[in-house]
Amino acid sequence: MTKRIGSYPRVRVEGGGRGVVSQAGAVLLVETIRKTGLDSAISAALAPWRKARAVHDPGKILLDVALAAALGGDCLADVEVLRAEPAVFGPVASGPTVSRLVDTLAGSGKRALTAIHTARAEVREKVWELADGNGPAVDGQVIVDIDGVLVLAHSEKQDAAATWKKTFGHHPLVAFVDHGQAGSGEPVAALLRPGNAGSNTASDHIETTRIALAQLPKHLRRGRQTLIRTDSAGGTHAFLDWLSKPGRWLSYSVGMTITDTIHQAVLKIPKKAWTPAYDAEGTERPGAWVAEITDMPDLTTWPKGMRLIVRKERPHPGAQLRFTDLDGLRLTCFATNTKSGQLADLELRHRRRARCEDRIRNARDTGLRNLPLHDTAQNQIWLEIVSLALDLLAWMPMLALTGDTRRWEPKRLRLRLFSAAAQIITTGRRRWLRFTARWPWTDVITHAIQRLAALPNPG
Repeated sequence: MTKRIGSYPRVRVEGGGRGVVSQAGAVLLVETIRKTGLDSAISAALAPWRKARAVHDPGKILLDVALAAALGGDCLADVEVLRAEPAVFGPVASGPTVSRLVDTLAGSGKRALTAIHTARAEVREKVWELADGNGPAVDGQVIVDIDGVLVLAHSEKQDAAATWKKTFGHHPLVAFVDHGQAGSGEPVAALLRPGNAGSNTASDHIETTRIALAQLPKHLRRGRQTLIRTDSAGGTHAFLDWLSKPGRWLSYSVGMTITDTIHQAVLKIPKKAWTPAYDAEGTERPGAWVAEITDMPDLTTWPKGMRLIVRKERPHPGAQLRFTDLDGLRLTCFATNTKSGQLADLELRHRRRARCEDRIRNARDTGLRNLPLHDTAQNQIWLEIVSLALDLLAWMPMLALTGDTRRWEPKRLRLRLFSAAAQIITTGRRRWLRFTARWPWTDVITHAIQRLAALPNPG
């Protein structure tokens, strides 16, 4: 008779070990910071806030908190994870020092935000150059998606209010550059708003777009090569007028609410005018059609060149129809000023705006599930920290990963790459991280480090 010991092997545990680094895979993010020059840019931008004889650099402090958020942290205190491994992350400031810096930057208002934005824009342009064929603007065009996100609050934080979903918290507007099907996306704007802020407030959409455009290389900040995509919250006269203003001439693909006028126009569309819509793979989708109704409603008060395109489709089982839907078919509509291209292609391009929802979900997993501070100015700094973390989580795969691994989301990156432990060895006056050969993704880590090492050093 054998003695049962359970399903898992029994090991004895003790402290005092040496020579092992936890979260060693985060060296990928550290090397990304170094190769892109993000550390130098942020340090230079925040130099005015460095006190005389200060031990820690404000730029390094901010990046350390961003690294902690990229590794899954959701508050300032999680920087402790980095302080435990100085061999990889260097000297890390204490929690009180981090809090004092956030308070100082919050007290500086837009001056600190402008400094951080300027540094990020400078580095972003360099990263896109380093990415070469993997960059989001490799074909000379770029897509910026804008959407709102509800961030719940469980205490009386400044500007927290009842939301349109009858919850309590904040309602930021965020913008992401779409990397297409081969990649993910990177944040270019995060505008903190009270929870009761309107979804279709044109002034907020304009301000978010201004911030987002300032993050792009100069030649992409105006002109048809830059496409702004939103859901129906952006379908307002003021916002579309601003996008179409002479001298700005941005392209747009904006969802529109199905009004009674649009509904009546759809009823008049001849059956032969409907063409098959495409699925996500670009092939004809059964039960879905698109048509153009630009000449039917009165669009004289809307920007010149605006086109209205509608889609009807059989709803999936269990979907609830609206009173504006037609004969059991779901209707959607969007406006665009793109003149060329088939209707099905333009509609598919607009529908791919749904990838922004994935970016928001990833942001929630990277510090945006809640706003950890009390004051609005402090939480706006937190949003910048989250944006820096998301930048790193987008830039590292773009520069160092290939194939399917480039599309890995933050949760998978943390579980498979960043959480890997390694043995640290010092030889020949150099430090080496030695990852175990048993770890299935050791080759992914080492090959990614090699690609980063092959990039030119900043400066």
